[in-house]
Amino acid sequence: MPNKIKNNIPNTVTCLNLFSGCIACIMAFEGHYEAAFLFIILSAVFDFFDGLLARALNAHSVIGKDLDSLADDVSFGVAPSIIIFSLFKEMHYPEALTSIAHYLPYTAFLISVFSALRLAKFNNDTRQTSSFVGLPVPANALFWASLVVGNHDWLLSKCNPICLLILVCLFSWLLVSEIPMFSLKFKNLSWKDNKVSFIFLIICIPLLIFLKILGFAAIIVWYILLSVLTQKRK
Repeated sequence: MPNKIKNNIPNTVTCLNLFSGCIACIMAFEGHYEAAFLFIILSAVFDFFDGLLARALNAHSVIGKDLDSLADDVSFGVAPSIIIFSLFKEMHYPEALTSIAHYLPYTAFLISVFSALRLAKFNNDTRQTSSFVGLPVPANALFWASLVVGNHDWLLSKCNPICLLILVCLFSWLLVSEIPMFSLKFKNLSWKDNKVSFIFLIICIPLLIFLKILGFAAIIVWYILLSVLTQKRK
């Protein structure tokens, strides 16, 4: 295979990630949350395979690294921000909040900003070769998309907009926090070497079975808690 073609295969997959992320943004603006969620998942699949192909083909490049970060911020930063923005627009605002009701939805884009900071930090942090420091942006995007799709009616009828704002601020902080979080990269299938990952995956199964789409949000919360608990143990 000619080097020029080989070297552009991972970048092509990254562009598909970006393309899917753009469609997720449009779906979110139009209030089609299920479609936005599906395209975010598709972006995550492309994001997984572009790195895998780059390693398999030995086709790493500076352009590829920058392109990957750009695609990830659109797919996993801007897209979930628009989902939250659209949800804020739908919510009922108590009389005490009517003066800020017009402005509050724009706080959703804190997710985009902190996702960009998270990606820039990841690109220059040598500690994150085999694990993560802070919440990965795809995990954050899956949390928000599945939360809105799986719990939309409850969020509109029961959730106070200020509570949603607090959650936005919390997850924005988690993106750039110094909390070590484990990776699901398996070097072998040994229980001893991968105990945390196996425990995580075992609990994920009932969460998905019983909570369905909302199970993805629960899995991300479980991932954060397990990361904190295992790091404290160390």
